[in-house]
Amino acid sequence: MIRPLRNKQINFRSNWFKRLTTPVIVGGFLHTTITIPAIAQNAGIIGITNQATYTYSYEDDGKKITYERTTEQINVNPSPLVDPLGRILGCGGTVLPDYTGFSVAVYEPNANDPTGTELGKLVSLTRTEVPDIPNNNIPGGLAPNTQNSNPYFITNNPPGVYNFLLDPNRGQTNPGKNYIFVVNPPSDSVYQQRRIKIQILDNSNINNNNVVRYVATSLDGQPIRTTGETTIEDRVVLVPNAELVGLDLLAFEFTTNMCQPSQVQLTKTGDRAAAEPGDTVIYRLSAKNLSDVALNNLVVTDNLPFGFNFIPKSVRGELNGQPITFTPVSNGNTITLRTNISLPVGQVINIAYAAQLTPDAVRGTGRNSAIVNAQRADNGFRTKDGPATHLLKIRPGIVADCGTIIGRVFEDKNFDGEQQLGERGIPNAVIFLEDGNRITTDPKGLFSLANVLPGSHTGVLDLSSVTGYKLAPNKKFKERNSQSRLVRLEPGGLVRMNFAVTPITEEVVKP
Repeated sequence: MIRPLRNKQINFRSNWFKRLTTPVIVGGFLHTTITIPAIAQNAGIIGITNQATYTYSYEDDGKKITYERTTEQINVNPSPLVDPLGRILGCGGTVLPDYTGFSVAVYEPNANDPTGTELGKLVSLTRTEVPDIPNNNIPGGLAPNTQNSNPYFITNNPPGVYNFLLDPNRGQTNPGKNYIFVVNPPSDSVYQQRRIKIQILDNSNINNNNVVRYVATSLDGQPIRTTGETTIEDRVVLVPNAELVGLDLLAFEFTTNMCQPSQVQLTKTGDRAAAEPGDTVIYRLSAKNLSDVALNNLVVTDNLPFGFNFIPKSVRGELNGQPITFTPVSNGNTITLRTNISLPVGQVINIAYAAQLTPDAVRGTGRNSAIVNAQRADNGFRTKDGPATHLLKIRPGIVADCGTIIGRVFEDKNFDGEQQLGERGIPNAVIFLEDGNRITTDPKGLFSLANVLPGSHTGVLDLSSVTGYKLAPNKKFKERNSQSRLVRLEPGGLVRMNFAVTPITEEVVKP
């Protein structure tokens, strides 16, 4: 038997976070108003679960009966939207001082671009409104982009916050859909445009919630999160009413960090414009912090030109007039300079070192280049600058008068002192010059000596280095029947110094 409700006491407990005033009719005759207080968070962005728990009690034949029930989850809008909310922040995750002129937009990829990274047309978004006017076929929107505009111009209230609503009924959250999210800074900004590709992976139902799984990839190589990732995979929940139910800030979980393209600046100078072999040149490097935080782990890598010898003990460092220590490491012509000093904002670290030119520098370009790498102190992002180059004109100096001695040691079969086809070279033969220089032949019996001063020079073949051979007799030139050779080298000239040998033949002595 159904009895009419009497002395009913109704108590609703809800976790809604928005002020709602709703008329409710219970049992056909009770009219009441339920007011739920609002809790503001994250610059007006709220979260609501549209489900309530209620209790009521009444007396029946002197007995008090109490019931407790939980409502079903209410689907206010049968055509849900998904709202990716986001925020533009600085490189270190802090709010920018001014967002005037910043805009964001969502594009479709260019269908003619096989890489899927170029912009196509703007995504056509469903128009929304705030407040929602009933029965006008326009869904309720979500602040701050109340009309779901694309592009959307960011304001300072709330600072840097944006949102776009994607409509599942138009297939905008179907698996395989791709979008390119673009941040456009003002034309006079120190920041550059950012692009992030969003790919919908799948759409499923979990615990009575429609869940979209997506992957976001940075197309410009800059981090998506303050922890440094350039690619993230995450999930976002489809909301039943974008006006009443808001997801957490950054529903797609990518904070678009705006990092200055130039956070450190490197300049390089030399103490002279020209030098010659034997000179010592002083190079100076200056690294300036252009970012908004201190820079740590500063490393400068400098590539010296061919023929330059780095002098490790010459390295000096300075910051604000105070000396600092740099640890140099050389690997061939590559010099690496490290310091554990933190470079403050706007400050400059100066480095100086010396290199000496060898005669080989004449054959080089005289151009060297340096790069600097550093790490932000707040989030550990890496930043670099370079190459910073310096061109030194190389003058030959005394080397301009020098010449080259070339020669060979070979097996002379016809005893003419010249190498012909079939007369092989003798490797590892040793020739001594008059100044004590020792020269060794290559596998083909060849040798050369560059940067030799002009004048007379003498070379002597060390017969002990050519085991099994003796000096070959020369039937055409008597002066070549000697173990030594005398050559005359003209300024800037080339002279040949050959040595002919023949195998030693052991004669059999008859008894």
